[in-house]
Amino acid sequence: MASPPSVVTCCCLRSPTPCPAASKTKKKSNLPIARRRDFLLRSSELATLAAIFHFSGTKPTYLGVQKSPPSLALCPATNNCVSTSEDITDSNHYAPPWNYNPKDGRRAKPITKDEAMEELVQVVTKTKPDNFAPRIVEKTDEYVRVEYESPIFGFVDDVEFWFPPGNKSIVQYRSASRSGFIDFSANKKRVKALRLALQNKGWASESSF
Repeated sequence: MASPPSVVTCCCLRSPTPCPAASKTKKKSNLPIARRRDFLLRSSELATLAAIFHFSGTKPTYLGVQKSPPSLALCPATNNCVSTSEDITDSNHYAPPWNYNPKDGRRAKPITKDEAMEELVQVVTKTKPDNFAPRIVEKTDEYVRVEYESPIFGFVDDVEFWFPPGNKSIVQYRSASRSGFIDFSANKKRVKALRLALQNKGWASESSF
C-alpha cells in the first residue's frame, strides 16, 4: 500500500522556527530604513518605557574646554560624534572649525567676538535639524553648550561651541549623542545646517567635510 502524502501542519503558537509552508509565501518587506534612532524604537512597549523613564541620558563629565591642551574633547569610538579637535584624517569624527571673519571679503566690516557670539546664539535657537529642540544650558564669553532633545523619546545630544583666545576669528565645536553607537549622520547634518545658516550671516567653514 502506498504511503499517504506528507502534510505540513503549523501550530498557531509562536515558534522560533518559521513554518516551512508559510516561509514559501512570505513576502519580502519593503519598509524604508529609519533615518534616526528615534524610529528604531517603534514598538508600543518601548514607547511606554520612553514616556516613563525619558531617554535623556547623563551629561558626560568631560564636556567643556579641556586644559591640556586647551581644546574641546575628542569623540568616543562610536560613530555618533563630530569634533574640530579630531585629527583631519579621521573622516568619521573630524569637522572643520568656522571663521566668523573669513578672508574672502563676504563681510563689509569684520565683527567682534561678542557680535559673533550673538549671531551664533541666534542661529542655534532658530535652527532645529531633525526637529530636535535646542536649549542653551551654559554660556560664558567664550563658550556655549546646547542640549538638543529629540521630539519623541527625549534623546539628548550635547553640542559645544568654543571661541579660543587670540586674534583668530575661529570657532571650535563638538556635537555628540549621549546614547547609542550610531546616529545615521545626525550630528553631521546638524553641524551642516548650522553652518549654512551662519554662512548667510557672513561666516565660512575652514574646509569642507
